Amino acid sequence: MTNNDKTKREQGRGPMNSLFSSKRLWIVFIFAAVALIVVWLKVVRGGDEPTSGLALFAVKRGPLTISVLEAGTIKAREQIIIKNEIEGRTSIIWLIEEGTLVNKGDLLVELDASTLEDNKIDQEIRVQNADAALINATESLAVVKNQSLSDVEKAELTLEFAEQDLEQYEQGLYPNEQTASKNAITLRQEELQRAEETLVWSKKLSEQKYISKTELLADELAVTRSKNNLQLAENDLKLLEEFTYHRNIAQLQSDVRQATMALERTQRKAKADVAQAEAQLKARELEFKRQQDRLTKFKDQIVKATIYAPADGMVVYATSAQRGGWRRSQEPLDEGVEVRERQELIHLPTAESSMAEVDIHEASLEKVRVGLPAIITVDALKGKKFFGHVGRIAPLPDATSMWMNPDLKVYNSDVYLEGTESSLRTGMSCKVEIIVEQYDDAVYVPMQAVLRVGGEPAVYVVKDETVEERKVELGLDNRRMIRIASGLDEGETVWLTPPLKSAALESGSQMADSESSDSTDTLKQRINERLEEANGTEVSISPGMSSESAAEPQRQGRERRMGQGEGSGQRRAGREGSESMSSEQREQMRKRFENMSPEERQKLRKQFQGSQPAEGTRSRRRGAERNQ
Repeated sequence: MTNNDKTKREQGRGPMNSLFSSKRLWIVFIFAAVALIVVWLKVVRGGDEPTSGLALFAVKRGPLTISVLEAGTIKAREQIIIKNEIEGRTSIIWLIEEGTLVNKGDLLVELDASTLEDNKIDQEIRVQNADAALINATESLAVVKNQSLSDVEKAELTLEFAEQDLEQYEQGLYPNEQTASKNAITLRQEELQRAEETLVWSKKLSEQKYISKTELLADELAVTRSKNNLQLAENDLKLLEEFTYHRNIAQLQSDVRQATMALERTQRKAKADVAQAEAQLKARELEFKRQQDRLTKFKDQIVKATIYAPADGMVVYATSAQRGGWRRSQEPLDEGVEVRERQELIHLPTAESSMAEVDIHEASLEKVRVGLPAIITVDALKGKKFFGHVGRIAPLPDATSMWMNPDLKVYNSDVYLEGTESSLRTGMSCKVEIIVEQYDDAVYVPMQAVLRVGGEPAVYVVKDETVEERKVELGLDNRRMIRIASGLDEGETVWLTPPLKSAALESGSQMADSESSDSTDTLKQRINERLEEANGTEVSISPGMSSESAAEPQRQGRERRMGQGEGSGQRRAGREGSESMSSEQREQMRKRFENMSPEERQKLRKQFQGSQPAEGTRSRRRGAERNQ
């Protein structure tokens, strides 16, 4: 071998040696990166969370407006709604042009009434026949009533005589007899009293031998006679009250009942005859009235086929002023169009004042109340703003919106515009900003920075490279910013992507701890399978692959379909990796990492990548994981 060949070979080995040297450097660098990762996972990760890669917001203080923004439609505040009042369906044969200024009494709409004219002629014939039948039934009823009245009067006279006899005995004869018997008893009682008094004195005189014993016996006999007479008088009264009176009363009452029943029979027969005649008459009257009402209705329907303006105003078709929604979509009004009964045809504004119809979502209902100011901007009038106030809020949600979407509940509301504006027209689209509150000096943060932990609002404050949870007192929000009543000061930094699991998993942590890992993995697998089935993607899970590792490519596929890309996935991983805040959670994470499969460790490392701001560091970590 010549010297030239050796020199060339040595020159060729120079680049190869340089290449091998570079590879060795790269290998050393990779091992160093792996060592750094291990140290970071076991040491650095046990300290405070790095905050350089977090999305932060500095708490601001200043003017804050709490408002609710809704889309709406301009309508006249005062208007007359003209509807089709013809039954069934009919067609428009003439229609005034939309936007025409009309005066009271001007013709607006003419509907087809030819069928009604034919029905009216037929109905007039039916009315005449019903009138003749009514006259016949009226005369028959008069004859039946006359005969029935004669029979009833005769039976009533018989009953009246029987009632008079009964009344005469009860109020005349019997009281007299009773009084006479009672007077006889009183007389006998007085006689007995005198005889007893005489007997008392006679006994005293007999004891003193002033009278004879015979005279004393005579006085005793007089007392006995008086007692007997009193007993006889009492027996006569008892016989009168308990026997004679009841017998006479029963007889007289029987006569009354017989006369009453005879009268009732006569009345019932007369009533039946009259009722039959009246039923025939009533049927004829109802038939005549029914036919006459139908004739009146036909005439009224013919009159309503021609609609005149009830007041001055500008013609606006109801189809132009109606609110959105496929359920209310109707064919525009025109000549020849078929309309139904009670369908709105024309809106006739009677004043220049306007209002905006808006649908307030139930989430904003607690903020909005009647009387709040509002700023209205109309899409067709660029640069113009109108001031108004909330005039009406429906007490119940809109039934149409609930029918179309049961989960959507909105409340129809009216916002009255102040003043008049000739450029505003019915049907214009607008935006309504309802001002709920205005603060000149308020502390506020974005809404996404606030979550509920343990049922209380809280934010995560970043201070000195650490993150701390802090309870706050909230005010109102405008769907972007939320007022902090207390708990934060101006200039403090809050985390815009707080750990949602701290709030979401709080109520379910006990359940998760109580369940076995196998059942949890099975449940997660079933959930992933169901999600992928719904998304139209099949997933095969190998026996050694966990549900989390199987779900990772599915999640990445969904992110690619949604156009989120790698940056979005890293940000999500950073948020997930920052959710383990406490030392207990970090200890659980360490133990879990030691028991993980290689696939699960790879997924966890991907989650940690999102918390590192430097792209080079993430690349080195991915290289170390591949070597592992």
